[in-house]
Amino acid sequence: MSRIQFSYKVIMAGVLLFCANTVFAEAKKENDSKKSSATKPNILWLVLEDMSPIIEPYGDKTIKTPTITELANQGVTYTNVYSTSGVCAPSRAAIALGMYPSSVGANNMRTTSNTEETGLPKYEAVPPASAKMLSQYLREHGYYTTNNLKTDYQFQAPKGAWDESGPYAHWRNRKAGQPFYAVVNFTTTHESGLFEPYGFRKIESRHYFSDDRKKIAQLPQHHAVKSSEADTPVLVAKDLDFPIPPYLPDTPIVRRDLWKMYNNLAETDNQIAAVLQQLKDDGLYDNTIIMFYSDHGGPLPRQKRLVYDSGLQVPFIIRYPNAENAGEKEDQLVSFVDFAPTLLSLAGIDIPAHMQGRDFLGAQQTAERKYIHAAADRFDGFTDVIRAVRNKRFKYIRNYRPEQGYYLPVAYREKIPTMQELLRLKGENKLTVEQSLWFREKKDPEELFDLANDPHEINNIIDDPKYAKVVGELRAEMDRWLVDINDDPRVSEPQLIKNLWSESNTQPVTQAPKLIVKNGKLYISSSTPGAVISYQSSDADESSAWQLYQHPVPVTAQTSLKVVAHRIGYRESAPVVYNPIH
Repeated sequence: MSRIQFSYKVIMAGVLLFCANTVFAEAKKENDSKKSSATKPNILWLVLEDMSPIIEPYGDKTIKTPTITELANQGVTYTNVYSTSGVCAPSRAAIALGMYPSSVGANNMRTTSNTEETGLPKYEAVPPASAKMLSQYLREHGYYTTNNLKTDYQFQAPKGAWDESGPYAHWRNRKAGQPFYAVVNFTTTHESGLFEPYGFRKIESRHYFSDDRKKIAQLPQHHAVKSSEADTPVLVAKDLDFPIPPYLPDTPIVRRDLWKMYNNLAETDNQIAAVLQQLKDDGLYDNTIIMFYSDHGGPLPRQKRLVYDSGLQVPFIIRYPNAENAGEKEDQLVSFVDFAPTLLSLAGIDIPAHMQGRDFLGAQQTAERKYIHAAADRFDGFTDVIRAVRNKRFKYIRNYRPEQGYYLPVAYREKIPTMQELLRLKGENKLTVEQSLWFREKKDPEELFDLANDPHEINNIIDDPKYAKVVGELRAEMDRWLVDINDDPRVSEPQLIKNLWSESNTQPVTQAPKLIVKNGKLYISSSTPGAVISYQSSDADESSAWQLYQHPVPVTAQTSLKVVAHRIGYRESAPVVYNPIH
């Protein structure tokens, strides 16, 4: 047991009680949920986009980030945390399910778009029938679950997966004393923040408005609407000596993009401060577990979308109640697939067998992981097939398409001035050897990098006999992992879709709910295994909250409900209305 886990268990001993492992009847299940919910810890996730560990707690002194730095000073800084992918939607699937995206059909970015470019139908990831979203597990155990604002899971979330999901979602809307799991997303640091014309996303101002629905409603609701460059606060001096990685050129255009990146980070630090102030105003700061991280690595070319550490490594800080373990560092390897099982363990919930991650902190903690795994497949209209495994020092990469280069002409990325600068210098034959590597016409079938001495992953040492044992170990681990999660990288995306749809040419549909009234209670079921059943008043508008069906619903002659069933990855069922009057 790590010292961090032991100290945490001590401080939470009077706060966190574990719920019963088995529920024997529907009525007992409902009663247990109510009794145990008051003893569970509040959990707040602060989620950034497209950001590597370029902050003070990780040694980058370029700018001050007082809010994030204070979190680190009062919390535990994890130095070896990695996404499963270098892009957002697959990464969010991993977090939501506790499963590797490439094991459930979630690793192509995105599954529901770029149909004209690819000729593929829209589809969704299809996890096993036993799988639920992390938020649903917590909701089933008494948590008030909120997501503000981004979803992007590679599948449509069932209506009952969250109590609230949207720009108004806030822990303040829960019942008195109810524990909460609140996810707050900050998108100012997103790759698009480097595009010209430059400006902050106006919708992100909602973080300054707390739960004021009227003010939030007046904001533009689409992230593409930005402040003008003249109206964008300059929070970071433009003439700082920004650190430039060797794979990018040192030119005024690149330096301007680096300024934008750090200026966006400074603005995000202010937004986080506003959210944490709300927590303090509510008297919840010292009895909430606060977790801060980014959805994958940095926004720059050769960072985002890549399986290099520049695309996978993220900052991750946990502030425990009453600042337990303040200022400590933790270097164990952590993957995004570990987040869900760890959170369930902290909440006293048994970890489901289908989850592929491990509990790295709670009562169900297992031995520290030895390896991190990652994958890259399609990005918008362009496909590659890459798998990677790393231990604390070495990374092994297997390229399933060595005949094509690393660089893919993704149109979205080419809106970044730095990307345009790279292409200009390439055309003029002015790139350095390090900068040219990304543009080589072919890839090595296998790559090995010594991350201790080559953190930017420039020098492939796969053929150095000195590392033959390391190569053998990591090759074997990759083979084991691919079999373990049922990932065959040789399967084409069209065949993957057929596999997900059981060889059908259309997305499977969740069977409609069946309604039975007995002894004044409405029993609801669906014949589709794994279907999530949600209901609301039949006269409610679509934006109203949906209840998660867990036990029979008391009904009267005046009760009127709209009910849907939805297995993740399937199409939602047609709604069924319960209305005894008609």
